[in-house]
Amino acid sequence: MSYTKIFCGKLYDGICDTLQENREILIKDQYIVEVGEHVATPENCKVVDLSHLTVTPGMIDAHVHASFFDWREIDKDAVYYSDAMRALAVSECARRALAGGFTTIRHVGWFQEDYSLDVKRAIDAGFMEGARMVAAPHFLCAPGSHGDSTQKIASNPKLSRFLESFYPTMGSGAEFFRDAVRHEVKLGADFIKIMATGGFFTPNDSPEDKQLSYEELKAIIETAHALHTTVTAHAYTTELVTTLTELGIDGIEHASLINEEAARLLEEKDIYVVPTFCPYDEIVLLDEEKLAQKSPEFQRKLRHYRDNLVQSREILKNSNIRLGYGTDLVVGYQNYECGREYSAWLRNGMDPFRTLKAATSVNAQILGIDEKVGTIQPGKYADIAAWKRDLLTDDKALLDCAFVMKEGKEVTAHSIIEDYE
Repeated sequence: MSYTKIFCGKLYDGICDTLQENREILIKDQYIVEVGEHVATPENCKVVDLSHLTVTPGMIDAHVHASFFDWREIDKDAVYYSDAMRALAVSECARRALAGGFTTIRHVGWFQEDYSLDVKRAIDAGFMEGARMVAAPHFLCAPGSHGDSTQKIASNPKLSRFLESFYPTMGSGAEFFRDAVRHEVKLGADFIKIMATGGFFTPNDSPEDKQLSYEELKAIIETAHALHTTVTAHAYTTELVTTLTELGIDGIEHASLINEEAARLLEEKDIYVVPTFCPYDEIVLLDEEKLAQKSPEFQRKLRHYRDNLVQSREILKNSNIRLGYGTDLVVGYQNYECGREYSAWLRNGMDPFRTLKAATSVNAQILGIDEKVGTIQPGKYADIAAWKRDLLTDDKALLDCAFVMKEGKEVTAHSIIEDYE
C-alpha cells in the first residue's frame, strides 16, 4: 500500500467549468481517495508538488489511427508494411500519447491487421507502457470504399484484388456484415467501426458517397446491439447521418457536412459526434502551407467542400450535441500528437471548458469507461496530467505536457512542442 499527495497550482476536475485554486489530491495505490483544500497526509506519503502547473484528468483522444509510425509512410502501408510492423507502430503510438498527457486513446481501426487488441492487452497487463486503449481492430467497409487502402494501387487490378483478400471485414451483403460483427466481437473489439461513406484522404471516392446499403448498415447495427456492443460510423453528410440515426447508431465520427436539421436530430436522439476538426482546419482557416502537405486529391476535395465544411463546423460548434474530442491525424502531424485537436477547437472559437470536458468526462462516457476515468474524484483511477500553459487562452496548451500519472504510476512526460523547436 502506498500513498501519494499532489499539490495543484490550479485544478480542472472534468466536472466543473472552473479552474479551482488550492486543491490537493490524495492517491492510494492506483486510486484517488480524496480531493480538497487540505487532504490527509498518511505516514510515508510521497508528495508531488505541481503548484506551478494546471492539473487535469488524464486526457482522452477518441479518434486515433495508431497503426503507423510516420504519416509520410502511410502510402506504403498496403504493400510494404507487415502486420508485425503495424503492431509495433500501435505500441509506439500508445507510448508517446501517454507521455503527452493522454492516458487513454480510442483506436478506431485500420485497413489491415495491426494486432491492436494484443497491444491493448499487453498494456493492460503491465508488460509495456502506454495509454489505455479502447480498440476496434478493423473497419467494416466495402471494396473500393474509404476503408480500402488498395484504392492506391487500383492501377494494378490483380495486385489490388489479391490484397483485398487480407481485409477480414471488407465485403458486401447484409449476411457478410452480420458475420463480420460477430467475429470482431469474438476477437475482443470494444466497439464496431463502420466506414459508411467516402472520404477526403482516399483518392478515388467522395465524402458524399454512400458506400454501404441500408440493409448492410441495419445488419451491422442490429447485430452489434444484440451482442451489447456499440457502433460508430465514419459519416459526413446529412442524408447518411440521418439514416444512421434512424437505425439507432451510437455515434458519428466527423459529421462535417451536416445541416441544422441533422444537428437537431442528433441532439434529440442524444447521439454523440466526434467532429475531428483538426484534419480540416487547414481549409477552414485557409492555411496554405499545411494544405500543401496533403495529396492533390485531398486538397481538391477540401477546396470543393470548403463552404460546407465551414458552415457545418459552425452548426456543430453552436449545437447541444454531445461532442467528443478526437484527432484523426493521418496527414501533417503524427498520430500521437493528440493535443492538436485542442488547438483546432480553440482557434475555431470553441469554449475551452467545453473542449476540456470533451477530452475528459464526455469522452470517458463515449468510451464506456466513465466509472474508472475522466474526472478527478474519489474512487476513480489516478489518471492525472499537468500542463505548463494557460488552458483557457493558449491553444497549444495540450501539446506541452509537464507531468503524467496513469493509475497512480508516474510516467515521464514529453512536450510535443519541444519536438518542433
